[in-house]
Amino acid sequence: MTATSQAPDYGPEEAAPEVPKVPAEPSGPGAPSEPTGEEQAPVAAPEAPQAPDQGPGEPASEVPAEPPGPGAAPEPTGEEQAPVAAPEAPAPEATKPAPRSEDVPSAPLKLTIEDVSDSSVTVSWEPPESLGTQGLQGYVLELRREGASEWVPVNARPMMVTQQTVRNLAPGDKFFLRVAATNPAGAGPPATLDQPVHIREIIEPPKIRVPRHLRQTYLRQVGEMVNLQIPFQGNPKPQVSWTHNGLALDSKRVSVRNGDQDSILFIRSAQREDSGCYELTVRLETLEARAAINILVIEKPNPPSSVRLVDVWGCNVALEWTPPQDTGNTELLGYTVQKADKKTQQWFTVLERYHPTTCTVSDLIVGNSYSFRVFSENLCGLSDSPAVTKELAHIRKTDIVAKLKEFVERDFSEAPSFTQPLADHTTTSGYSTQLSCSVRASPKPKIIWMKNNMNILGDPKYRTFSEQGVYTLEIRKPSPFDSGVYTCKAVNMLGEASVDCRLEVKGEGWRRISP
Repeated sequence: MTATSQAPDYGPEEAAPEVPKVPAEPSGPGAPSEPTGEEQAPVAAPEAPQAPDQGPGEPASEVPAEPPGPGAAPEPTGEEQAPVAAPEAPAPEATKPAPRSEDVPSAPLKLTIEDVSDSSVTVSWEPPESLGTQGLQGYVLELRREGASEWVPVNARPMMVTQQTVRNLAPGDKFFLRVAATNPAGAGPPATLDQPVHIREIIEPPKIRVPRHLRQTYLRQVGEMVNLQIPFQGNPKPQVSWTHNGLALDSKRVSVRNGDQDSILFIRSAQREDSGCYELTVRLETLEARAAINILVIEKPNPPSSVRLVDVWGCNVALEWTPPQDTGNTELLGYTVQKADKKTQQWFTVLERYHPTTCTVSDLIVGNSYSFRVFSENLCGLSDSPAVTKELAHIRKTDIVAKLKEFVERDFSEAPSFTQPLADHTTTSGYSTQLSCSVRASPKPKIIWMKNNMNILGDPKYRTFSEQGVYTLEIRKPSPFDSGVYTCKAVNMLGEASVDCRLEVKGEGWRRISP
């Protein structure tokens, strides 16, 4: 706000102080004429208003003076002329007074960096102590890159937040940040970070994630394919390398493909020399991670070097063999022992996964001759061929000297006796039925079948047969008239015995089930 000097205002009865006269200097040819009449006290000219953007230390802009009107007094030139009071100049309409400090908000408090990533930075602050006479409209966050002089606003318009994230930054960027509070009267003083913000690429330490099935020895057979995919982590992309038993890989046999997040080791046709420890190294600057993977390429073992008969006694044979020279690049699971009879030439397994190199085969058949063979076995299976005994094992009969004793003939004669009697029976008319009993007798007894104490032998309705002392009477398609008491009598020279049973034959309607 500009101040204007005015003449002192005197009351109606108070006279203005006199101003001493100054002798006039000779005027030039173009000088205005001297004023006539009573000399007046000098009046200070109005001070020109300051521009709104003018600082307190900057000079005021000049305002052009208006030309005097036709009745205006000529300006005095020189010291001898008495100054005449000039009318006050009006303020220009285009100028606007600068906002007062109490109108705008004060600077935000505690501007702090909350988080810095490889592409963004987050800052926060607290509201200012004073919001100004017109309240708070929002905050404006500005950015100035290092080496530049221009502040660039991050947000296009003021935002009512006390935390903001600047995104889409690139590693290596270095810049300053400041934030100011605004209201309709204008923006207050900004709060600026003391130190510049430096965007650096975040380093993620390397880490290898070995799959579970590769944490133990990885087995493959000769000729099979090896394809290992090992995931890893690291940012930026780390350097990846492989070694085989501490040496560089043979590029003719092993190929490696490294991606951003995994490494693949590939062997088209594995051989036994590909076995060993493969070590993966993931390195990022001074940090590194290592993982070891053991690969074992195996094949079927050779058969035992030799097998021989050690001894034959009774029904037993003792065998012995020597281990194979090549176990297939892995441990043996044991041996399989088989036998074959000379007559049948069929092989039967006696022992499986048997670890010792000697064994005894028992329970051989007397009078037969046997061959034996032995297989080696590992994780790939049995050896392609066995080791076979060159000699046959003959199981001979032992020489027995029998001392004959006096033979006493025993009399096995016995009167008939029923060990299983007849049982009562119920049957249906028209369905054949059987009655059975068992007899013990020596000599063999004569069997007589009777119905109601009458001999029925020779009747075509009945049929009798016996087997191993069991005697059976079959009644063909009986009728209710065939019901009665049936008797079986056994007779030999030493005596006789008999058993009875009751047979009941019911009509066909007995078994019919009504709906």
